[in-house]
Amino acid sequence: MGKDKNPRRVAENEAMAKARLLRTSPQKLNLVAAMIRGKKVEHAMADLTFCKKRIAGDVKKCLQSAIANAENNHNLDVDELVVARAWVGKNLVMKRGRPRARGRFGRIHKPFSELTITVRQVEEQT
Repeated sequence: MGKDKNPRRVAENEAMAKARLLRTSPQKLNLVAAMIRGKKVEHAMADLTFCKKRIAGDVKKCLQSAIANAENNHNLDVDELVVARAWVGKNLVMKRGRPRARGRFGRIHKPFSELTITVRQVEEQT
């Protein structure tokens, strides 16, 4: 009796973390996400620490969460982790406005994004 266990969304040697409602446009967030794709996690953390973009702190927090998930939930070795995927998606858009000349109304869009980071354990070649 009972229900079957849900299958994992990622492979056995992977872990994932997701950050939602990040207050920046997906285009700007993708610039920072592209900077860490395919890198070892310690190099990606160093790049995000010294990146001048405002959203880099939130990306770093999501990457730290993915590393913690890999270590604690899936028993992966932190020294062998690589950022396998980092993809960006749209989230909600707040619509605001500003009065303009001759009684018109200028729309202001304030977009939100979401970020998903997947880390994978790869064995080092010596």
